[in-house]
Amino acid sequence: MRLIAYLTAVVAAAAILATSERASASARSAHPGIVHNLLCIHRYEGSWHDHGWPYWGGLQMDRNFMRAYGRRFYRRWGTADHWPRWAQIEAGVRGVLARGYSPWPNTARLCGLL
Repeated sequence: MRLIAYLTAVVAAAAILATSERASASARSAHPGIVHNLLCIHRYEGSWHDHGWPYWGGLQMDRNFMRAYGRRFYRRWGTADHWPRWAQIEAGVRGVLARGYSPWPNTARLCGLL
């Protein structure tokens, strides 16, 4: 069941990020909402290319998070500030499925997720 939810969210993330920076309402409604929630978190976190240590990318991932949920991307591109947006979202979806929204305690509260 988690795999289906994950795959649905990844497909939705690819569709959303392929169509525009701002996800269309129709694409967002085609998935369980994780991508939408991550885009809300991103709005409060930083630029997709944020390279400030110890957190990188639009979801402000630390090295442990990148290794755990985006290992393939970390090996290929290094830190998340060098990843495409879709890869950052995919790693974020994996993190949410494994840990919920706890990696972003402040921004998840701002988005009404905690």
